[in-house]
Amino acid sequence: MSEKHCLDLNKNGKMDVYEDPSQPVDARVEDLLGQMTLEEKLGQLSQVVMEGNSDEVHADILRQGRVGSFLPAWSAIGKADLRNRLQKLAVEESRLGIPFLMGFDAIHGFRTIFPIPLGMAAAWEPELFTKSHEVSAFEATATGIDWSFAPMVDLARDPRWGRISEGFGEDPYLGGLYAAASVKGFQGEDPSDRRHVVSCLKHYVGYGAAEGGRDYNTTDVSEYQLRNNYLPQFHAGVKAGAMTLMSAFNCLNGIPTSGNRHTLTEILRDEWGFNGFVVSDWASVLELVEQGIADGPAQAAKIALEAGVDMEMVTSSYIDTLGEQLASGEVSQETIDNAVRNILRIKFARGIFENPYVDETWQEDAFLKTEAVMLAREVAAKSCVLLKNDSDQLPLTKDGSKIALIGPLVSDKDELLGSWAGFGKGRDVVTLEEGIRAKLGPNATLTVCRGCDLTTGRRTITKTDGSIVEDPDAPVDQVGDQEFAAAIEAAQNADVVVMALGEPRGWSGENATRTELGLTGRQEELFNAAAAAGKPIIVVLFGGRPMSVVSIQEKAQAVLMAWQPGVQGGNAIADLLFGDQTPSGKITATFPRTVGQVPVHYNHFNTGRPQYQEYRDSTHLPLYPFGHGLSYTSFEYSEVELSSTSISVGEKVVASATVNNVGKRAGIEVVQLYIRDIAASRVRPIRELKGFVKIELKPGESRKVSFDIGNEQLSFIDEIGNVLVEPGKFAVWISKDSASGESAQFELKP
Repeated sequence: MSEKHCLDLNKNGKMDVYEDPSQPVDARVEDLLGQMTLEEKLGQLSQVVMEGNSDEVHADILRQGRVGSFLPAWSAIGKADLRNRLQKLAVEESRLGIPFLMGFDAIHGFRTIFPIPLGMAAAWEPELFTKSHEVSAFEATATGIDWSFAPMVDLARDPRWGRISEGFGEDPYLGGLYAAASVKGFQGEDPSDRRHVVSCLKHYVGYGAAEGGRDYNTTDVSEYQLRNNYLPQFHAGVKAGAMTLMSAFNCLNGIPTSGNRHTLTEILRDEWGFNGFVVSDWASVLELVEQGIADGPAQAAKIALEAGVDMEMVTSSYIDTLGEQLASGEVSQETIDNAVRNILRIKFARGIFENPYVDETWQEDAFLKTEAVMLAREVAAKSCVLLKNDSDQLPLTKDGSKIALIGPLVSDKDELLGSWAGFGKGRDVVTLEEGIRAKLGPNATLTVCRGCDLTTGRRTITKTDGSIVEDPDAPVDQVGDQEFAAAIEAAQNADVVVMALGEPRGWSGENATRTELGLTGRQEELFNAAAAAGKPIIVVLFGGRPMSVVSIQEKAQAVLMAWQPGVQGGNAIADLLFGDQTPSGKITATFPRTVGQVPVHYNHFNTGRPQYQEYRDSTHLPLYPFGHGLSYTSFEYSEVELSSTSISVGEKVVASATVNNVGKRAGIEVVQLYIRDIAASRVRPIRELKGFVKIELKPGESRKVSFDIGNEQLSFIDEIGNVLVEPGKFAVWISKDSASGESAQFELKP
């Protein structure tokens, strides 16, 4: 099929302006907009689910110009030929030949699946997001995807919320770096390049603050908190050039985010200058009725459109009602035209008018390329976090030892893909068992026992959307007491026990709220029984969120958080367990001891009585603080040195500390800079991350690490968007995590 649309000539023998790629985008938009009927305009505001069984399902609406975008159903994913046939109907058989965009959720990979974003965030390397999303974009475009509904940049402080797995954690500064890096990876320098896709920042905004951690739930966030914590990652993505945003499901401060003019227009467009388009989340326009601010589809469409939602995902209130509302004067022509302009502008920038089709042979060579798989292994290793390593239990020796590998995740492929695993296939995954076997020498032995099921003891089925459901026809206990006993016997006979434990991938991601944050099914029983054998226990923990695993922390000799690591998870984990790679990850979301501590994020406000923080039945301290992560060596930090104890607004102070590797192995450390505004016009967090650097030191080697601190690091945002830099005293830490180190102070003068 031709990769270039044959442009029509008008009655004067010339191309229309909109068909001429040499013309400015805005001129092309206005020319096309001026030729469109109302029905064609409303079609651009509509996103339709692409069915994968027949072209004719969508033929009529494509010929009529009534589709602006498609979102493929599972049956249509990967079908470049179907996409081309449908695009041909839009381009060659409709009146104006306007091509559609095809969007898809490539959250942490398309076919080459990388660690979940919360895991990748633990690497503290923004460029890994750029590199991995370049791979995702390349693979997605081979199937005809133009547009990825990613990155998810929602700040999340509640590990009960399943979608914490899709974001970057609890820190707005770090999340902003990752948001910008992700946009760069998806879009590249030129989004019309067929190796890249249009990116979509989601979910705008405050979605991660859902009450009770329940997905889609209400959020109530002050304007001060909104601007300092929940908006900065979106702003960073917009400044990086993100071309689309997705409005969220949640009600924010009494107004649903898909009908919130304050956030969608006043902040996003008027303050930030965003000129792309906003798509609703799945059916979130029509859900304004259920949320209680619209009495039916017509009012929902009016509210959402006037608030700033340009395209409606999957429901049809726009295309069904806006025509009549325009005729009655309820909705203005200008409002409709502005939304269409925003969408057409991105379509021209994407270059799909000139290149509407995809090469159907490209897909054969696009997936799982050698360099992509190597990158997936690197990213997975850097994402793992060594939470505990008593007596240098890790790394393991490759030869001469008897290893018992126990747990429900020892050889599972699908589980390692994680939630929102794109077009990923279980057959592409390297399991933990496979990774370990590849490392062992001839004199080592490996005994493998699952021991128990991952959930309740019933056999489970993984659905195509990644969710896990029980098989009601299966017997209650698929693994059974016999294999449980076999696992304990293996532990008793081993020199060292490696346990693969965690939560199902379907228990994180969308609509996957948890009330408890520990191990599922009989896993804790299995762990305690194995620990009672008295052999060293190394736990490899898989999951999509911070987990409460106090018993594991107390009884295991070593704990490695592997998240949901993707296709190279088994190899990457084995690289770390046997010392071929050095663990360097640091968590970006606090691990609570118990769900009763939530919220327990590091960057909280102080109270007037900070000495009274304890619970009656537990400490207020988390299990692992933000920024925690160990290496196979130890690092010592000197006191913080300041270049000056007094500077003026606009000047900079340099904060420095010397980091020394006092262990016997080379190691990688993420050195973190935190500040506190001691007395401000508004209460500021007890610590705020403001910089970091990742360094590698040989045994005995030391390095002086320095950070510049100026207006950018000392500022915050008030309730109306003003950036404030206020004179006063500031505390500075250079430390290994958010809970350690001694501070130094300086004064900022007017």
